[in-house]
Amino acid sequence: MSKVCSITGKKGLTGNNVSHANNRTKRKQMPNLQKKRIWIEEEKRYVTLKVSTEAIKTIDKKGLKALLKK
Repeated sequence: MSKVCSITGKKGLTGNNVSHANNRTKRKQMPNLQKKRIWIEEEKRYVTLKVSTEAIKTIDKKGLKALLKK
């Protein structure tokens, strides 16, 4: 399964680990993704989405329909 938010499109960033001796090795910073069951009123059913925690907060505040419209 991909590590991309299905609503906001957030995905991992790349960067470097930098040691005390200034040695650099590649690393990835992944978004905080959660599986979330969301009720869709128009279809009268639940949908399971893989969304970031930021998207979960926005869904709770504005609703899924408003977020998808944007």
